[in-house]
Amino acid sequence: MVFTSHIFLFYFLPFVLLFYYLLPKGRNLFLLVVSYIFYGWEEPWFVLLMFLATLVNFICGLFISRPGATHTERHIALVSSIIASLSLLGFFKYFVFMQNNLNSLLSLFGQEAFPVFLVSLPIGISFYTFQSLSYTIDLYRGDARPVSSFTDFACYVALFPQLIAGPIVRYSTIADQLIQREHRIDAFSSGVVLFILGFSKKILLANPMGEIADPVFAAQSPTTLDAWFGVVAYAFQIYFDFSAYSDMAIGLGRMFGFEFLQNFNAPYLADSMTDFWRRWHISLSTFLRDYLYIPLGGNRKGNLRTYFNLAIVMLLGGLWHGASWVFVVWGAYHGIWLAFERWRGKESIYHSLPHCLRILLTFIVVLISWVLFRSTDLLQAGLYLKSMAGMNGSSGGSVLLSAELYNPAHLLPFMASMILSFQPVQAFELAKSLSWWKLVLVSTLFVISVLSLIVQTFNPFLYYQF
Repeated sequence: MVFTSHIFLFYFLPFVLLFYYLLPKGRNLFLLVVSYIFYGWEEPWFVLLMFLATLVNFICGLFISRPGATHTERHIALVSSIIASLSLLGFFKYFVFMQNNLNSLLSLFGQEAFPVFLVSLPIGISFYTFQSLSYTIDLYRGDARPVSSFTDFACYVALFPQLIAGPIVRYSTIADQLIQREHRIDAFSSGVVLFILGFSKKILLANPMGEIADPVFAAQSPTTLDAWFGVVAYAFQIYFDFSAYSDMAIGLGRMFGFEFLQNFNAPYLADSMTDFWRRWHISLSTFLRDYLYIPLGGNRKGNLRTYFNLAIVMLLGGLWHGASWVFVVWGAYHGIWLAFERWRGKESIYHSLPHCLRILLTFIVVLISWVLFRSTDLLQAGLYLKSMAGMNGSSGGSVLLSAELYNPAHLLPFMASMILSFQPVQAFELAKSLSWWKLVLVSTLFVISVLSLIVQTFNPFLYYQF
């Protein structure tokens, strides 16, 4: 089920909210049931897979937190949790990728390829796998209290507001809220406002930007101007698409008494790649930092080890996004930039440049990475980058610019995206306090978005594929 579908907006969500607040108790169980319905709406068997992952990690958590458990027993339970979770993720997400690469290797030696066994990718598996692991790892470290109820833990893993595309919610951040949470009218109202702002970003900004970017990336040899225009449009699309989902998820959480942490903070105002990753997909970057980078040694074991840790963490972060070499290269690209910035330090000449120029240069570096992220393979990415560099022999005028930019349905969203991407006030902050003008604004945006949704073709969130 998709947040922007009529079924969710006008049937599922009102029904769930109504019965949730009518229930005197058992609200976590109710949320668990409706979350399973939400998740299994199109592929019911995916629910069984998530239930299995939940059960395994809950049992491992019991062994880790068992009174009198030895260090070895706790360690075995943690390793079992990690192996089981990553094996499940690895099979469903990377098995086909590994088969294809094995067949490519065999073909180099003239050997016959194996039949490829196709596996369906359960939506959201990357997110709920990381959430489940955060529970057992935090238990092992002593950073979280064990959950006493399987229902509460299953509710945490399956909670539908952020189940499909994050933000990644660590158990330690909402453990107390699972047991007891406040339901205040101001928090509920703030959640509604944030949900509508996210909904509007998706429908009015992200989707039109996709209509611009898609034909450019589909072109075999776009002109230089088209190539730059297309990747800028995609940069706006992925930002407003993904941050829209996060806003809607956080807003939904507030409606049910949960408070999730902010996931985006004006990433295109970053003046370095290090700063970018402090602002972009914050729940993922902090997860990789705390559960991978620091355990690898962080910056405590010398410069070379620090550079290696940064590179390997971002490479794996790229692979987390998808089973494709473009994601591996995308992650390596970011890792190399982070290592380079660490090597140069804050005393480099770059930091003496005007702040606005550093923002522009960082944005260009990010745009190059989005070419990798958007491309279907490395060949397409290479050809697209050649077009951006004016090396494909088509550096002249732009057919797409004249056809798309001057279309009011695209021009206005593009200008709005440009303005909103480079200003510090975020929807997350805007929804904290309410006033009459905000209520008028969000009501108007909601009506316009619903009307726009009627004429738009189905356009799911980009991060549903991860």
